[in-house]
Amino acid sequence: MNIAFEYSIGVVMMVAVVTLFTRALPFLLFGGKKDAPKWVQFIGRTLPPAIIAILVLYCFKDMSITEVKNWLPQILASIAVVLLHLWKKNTLLSVGGGTFIYMVLIQVVFI
Repeated sequence: MNIAFEYSIGVVMMVAVVTLFTRALPFLLFGGKKDAPKWVQFIGRTLPPAIIAILVLYCFKDMSITEVKNWLPQILASIAVVLLHLWKKNTLLSVGGGTFIYMVLIQVVFI
């Protein structure tokens, strides 16, 4: 067999094992208990909004305000994401819709 193929199979198997382990770990640690520990519940409540805030900051970190075409598409797409999410409460729709709007703005409107 080709060494690249064997390497690829090994990588896929390792990823599968690690994924299975990370999915099973909470059940192995907290399986018999009714409620997870308070610190796990706290992390479960606070980590998702914190990650979203970091991603939003990361998206805007290199935004240039020298020309309108450099910042207006990002702002309009971000507003669209927020409005779509408030309207439908569907993350996939809001992120997909915002991405679509951003791509249309940068490739058609603000060329």
